[in-house]
Amino acid sequence: MTTGPLIVLVGPMGVGKSTVGRLLAERLGVGHRDTDEDIVTEQGRAIADIFVDEGEAAFRALEKQAVRRALTEHDGVLALGGGAVLDDGTRGLLAGRRVVYLSMDVEEAVRRTGLNVARPLLAVNPRKQWRELMEARRHLYEEVATVVVATDGRTPEEVTRAVLDALELKEA
Repeated sequence: MTTGPLIVLVGPMGVGKSTVGRLLAERLGVGHRDTDEDIVTEQGRAIADIFVDEGEAAFRALEKQAVRRALTEHDGVLALGGGAVLDDGTRGLLAGRRVVYLSMDVEEAVRRTGLNVARPLLAVNPRKQWRELMEARRHLYEEVATVVVATDGRTPEEVTRAVLDALELKEA
């Protein structure tokens, strides 16, 4: 195990990485950090605004920096943005770490998020675009994952328990 986060959460937007991350951190008695929140704080604006104003490439560059910094500085539970795994350098940095892929199917995504226009990559045809994003990313999530935990039909508390069980971790 390398130094850095105790647990890294990856998965699609809307899967509950931030919520489950906070619950895991609380149960383990460690800190929680979210790279999307880091970017919003650092940039002083919403991720959707960065996408609109500067484009996806600019956002991905910010995301890559935020992930590298968090992997170095943070030793608790770390939630990564849905597209962070697109960068092969980031995937390399995740090797040897406890990475949990929180998975869900498209119907669950619709139920949870409504696949609304606040998600910049899903603004035109949300269901179709979500499926396409997942087809492009699923293998990357699986590549970096130590374990996969399905979130469909589960409460955040149930997902948190499943993550702890899957990683064989005890609560603080």
